Amino acid sequence: MAKDIFTKTAEAPAEVLEKTLETAKKVSTRIESGRTVTRSKDYWRTLGPGLTTGASDDDPSGIATYSQTGAQYGFQLLWLSIFTFPLMAIVQEMCARIGLVTGRGLAGNIRAHFSRKVLYMCTVLLFAANTFNIGADLGAMAKGAQLLDSGLNFTLLLIGFAGLSLLLQIFTPYGRYAKYLKWLAMILLAYVLSALLAHLHWGDVLKHSVIPSIHFGKNQLLLICGILGTTISPYLFFWQTSQEVEDKILQGKTSIAMRRGSSKEELKNMRIDVWSGMILSNVVMFFIIAACGALLFTHGITNISTAAQAAEALRPLAGSNTYFLFALGIIGTGMLAIPVLAGSSSYAFAESMKWREGLYRKLKRAYAFYGIIIFSMLIGLGLNFLGINPIKALIYSAVGNGLVAPVILFFIVRLSSSHKVMGEWKNRRYVTGFGWIITGIMALSGIAAIYAIV
Repeated sequence: MAKDIFTKTAEAPAEVLEKTLETAKKVSTRIESGRTVTRSKDYWRTLGPGLTTGASDDDPSGIATYSQTGAQYGFQLLWLSIFTFPLMAIVQEMCARIGLVTGRGLAGNIRAHFSRKVLYMCTVLLFAANTFNIGADLGAMAKGAQLLDSGLNFTLLLIGFAGLSLLLQIFTPYGRYAKYLKWLAMILLAYVLSALLAHLHWGDVLKHSVIPSIHFGKNQLLLICGILGTTISPYLFFWQTSQEVEDKILQGKTSIAMRRGSSKEELKNMRIDVWSGMILSNVVMFFIIAACGALLFTHGITNISTAAQAAEALRPLAGSNTYFLFALGIIGTGMLAIPVLAGSSSYAFAESMKWREGLYRKLKRAYAFYGIIIFSMLIGLGLNFLGINPIKALIYSAVGNGLVAPVILFFIVRLSSSHKVMGEWKNRRYVTGFGWIITGIMALSGIAAIYAIV
């Protein structure tokens, strides 16, 4: 009896210790899980203008360009999705930093420090290129909706999408509207899923991702210029800068003097936001080219003129799930990109002309600013009734961007590397060097696009 009591007493501490350790592990797991959730929430809160700017880059017109690239050349040009990523991220970071530090948009800064005549010319070309893009995107969205339900009327869909976009831009408070755009960016994951469902041959995919391959035929040159034009595009420059300003206004900094300057924490968060948005944009480009290369190119389907055609061509090869995700993505990306296209034109005009501007303002306080948005949307809508080929609309847009991008990039590099403008937050030398290289690449791209068309 005594022996049993002694044995139980001796075993008790071990059992208590074991239970204590198990409890501690559970508590530790919960704490770590809580920290992970907290870190994820903090990361999501950090994302904003950079995420929506990067996501808007993959608009229906861009999707059509990527689809045609994969259909016509298979995996051959996959390396462009990796090549363009740092170029795009460096430029957008410079734009964001200009907005954060100076407290005003890109056109406002160009107007203050450079020739107004050049700014006006670039603004008109930007408006023209963006309007063609809006028209192509609206048409693609209507076709995308018809893929989901063939009984829907094309004209009513066009008007409905244009009207909905305008209502959201004009009558939704900026803080809420920015959140809508942020969540809408997640629609891009549909293209990642659609590609994964295509059962890619990853050995070939990875090989062409890291080994550049190019020949200098006119068609391929035009596609490469189109990809460069849709990833390093002027409308993204203006939108990114102005959205950084809008975010500061949302914090109560309503004057330029209050907005001027930045902190290390703000710049750190901006970089996380911008590079995250650009990663998302280029990952989606990668998967669209890969999916169309794996399915369309290998089956001899090499002529794709719209995103809707790409979805239709993929359906018999990849199944209904891929088809549905592709079609849904067309609508979602259009709803994200069209406000960015129209808004960037309006910011450029308003800042150039010193009009009241900003999505945070009510309609009655910024008639001219919202007037440009409405005007560009109506012209874009009208282009769909003129019988303009969507590929031609994209070509006109690409040429317009090719002419404007190098000029605007010149201003961006000069502004962001100026101590007078940026103070202690000016470019480091290597960033300025990369900026000039990117400017040169885009100048060559513009020349090549004109050569390929002629």
